[in-house]
Amino acid sequence: MLDETKLFHSDRQDNEPFVPGTTEIWPAGAVLDEADRLALVEAALEMRIAAGPSSRMFESRFARRLKRRKAHLTNSGSSANLLAMTAFTSHLLEDRRLRPGDEVITVAAGFPTTVNPILQNGLIPVFVDVELGTYNTTADRVAQAIGPRTRAIMIAHALGNPFEVAEIAQLAQEHDLFLIEDNCDAVGSTYDDRLTGTFGDLTTVSFYPAHHLTMGEGGCVLTSNLALARIVESLRDWGRDCWCEPGESNKCLKRFDYQMGTLPAGYDHKYIFSHVGYNMKATDIQAALGLTQLDKLDDFCAARRRNWRRLRDGLADVPHLLLPVATPRSDPSWFGFALTVDPEAPFSRAELVDFLEGRKIGTRRLFAGNLTRHPAYINQPHRVAGDLTNSDVVTEQTFWVGVYPGLGEEQIDYIVSSVKDFVGART
Repeated sequence: MLDETKLFHSDRQDNEPFVPGTTEIWPAGAVLDEADRLALVEAALEMRIAAGPSSRMFESRFARRLKRRKAHLTNSGSSANLLAMTAFTSHLLEDRRLRPGDEVITVAAGFPTTVNPILQNGLIPVFVDVELGTYNTTADRVAQAIGPRTRAIMIAHALGNPFEVAEIAQLAQEHDLFLIEDNCDAVGSTYDDRLTGTFGDLTTVSFYPAHHLTMGEGGCVLTSNLALARIVESLRDWGRDCWCEPGESNKCLKRFDYQMGTLPAGYDHKYIFSHVGYNMKATDIQAALGLTQLDKLDDFCAARRRNWRRLRDGLADVPHLLLPVATPRSDPSWFGFALTVDPEAPFSRAELVDFLEGRKIGTRRLFAGNLTRHPAYINQPHRVAGDLTNSDVVTEQTFWVGVYPGLGEEQIDYIVSSVKDFVGART
C-alpha cells in the first residue's frame, strides 16, 4: 500500500509552469511532500485514530526542538491559547490563580484567538497599541499598561516578528505576572539569539495549514514548568486528575487508593476530575504528519527568510509604502510580508489590493486590525492603555502578502513587479 501511495503521490504532482497573472499566488499554505502523504496513509492503515505513539513522539521531539521540558498537543492553536489562559485560573496555583475581573495585557491589532481566552475566562483584556513597521507592541507600552488588577500578559509575535519578549518577560517577573507567548506565527524566530517560545511561562503554537508546520488542524502548549504542564494536561483531557495515557492504567500505582473531594475512598482515579476541563486532544494521524513536517522545519524557516528578504530588497525604493522591519536584536522566521500604504499616498490600500488580487496575487489583512472596533468586542469589558492610533492605521492601511515556502523566486519577483507597476502608474 505504501508503494502504491508513492506512485499515487508522483502522479498527483502539479508540474504546470508558473504563469504570471493566471497562476494563483497564495499568501499562505501547507507544503506537503511524499513523506507527509506516506505518514498519513501509514497512520490510517494502522488505525491509529486517537492519540497514541506518534502523538507522544511528536510532543517529545517538539519540546526538545523548542527547548521546553513539556509539550501537549491540542486539536488547534485556538484551543492551545484557551488552555494556556485557563491554566492560570487553576485552584492548584492557590493565591496566584487568576480570578474573574483580573486584567491581562494584550495588543489590539491581532487575531481574536489571542484575546478570546481572556474574555472566556471572565478576565479583562487591557489593549495596548503597536509600532508600525514591526507591528508589535513595546515593553514601554506594556509597562505603562500595568495596573493594580493586572495579573498576566498574553501577546503574539506579529507575522513571525518577535516582540520585545526578553524585556516584557522581565517586566512580568518584576510585577509577578504570568506571561503567555502566542508563538503561532513565529516558530523558528529568535530574540537575542534565543528561540521565541522560550521566554513565557506558557507558549502556544498552531499547526493550521498556513503556519510553519501543519497537521491540517492542531496546536500545542509548551512549558518548562512541570506544575503548569500538569494543569494543561488535565484541562485538555476532560479535566481528569489521572495522567495515564490512553490505553494505560495505574501508572501511578495508586489507582484505587485516592480519596478526593467527597468521593468514597478508593474511587477509580481514572474517573476523578480536578478541573472543569475540555476534550482538546489531537489524533495520531495528525501527529504522524507533524513528525514528517518537523523534519523540514529548518528548510521551511530558511525559505520564509529568503522570500521575505527578496521582497524587502525588491520593494526598497517604492514610494508611499511603509515596508516591514525586524524588531531590533531579532531574527524572524517570517509568516508574511506586511505593507502599509501611506495615508497621503495618491492611491488607497484598497486600490492596491484590488490590483494585486486581479493579478492572482493573494493578500490578507493584518488579521483583525483594531479588535476593539469589531462588533464582537465593542460591548465586551476591556480597558485601553494609552491610545490605539497605530492599530487604527493598521485597520485602514495595512495588508500582507505571502512568503511561505511554497513560493519561489518567480512568484516573489512577480509580486515585486506588480507592486511597482501599480505604484509607478500612479506617481
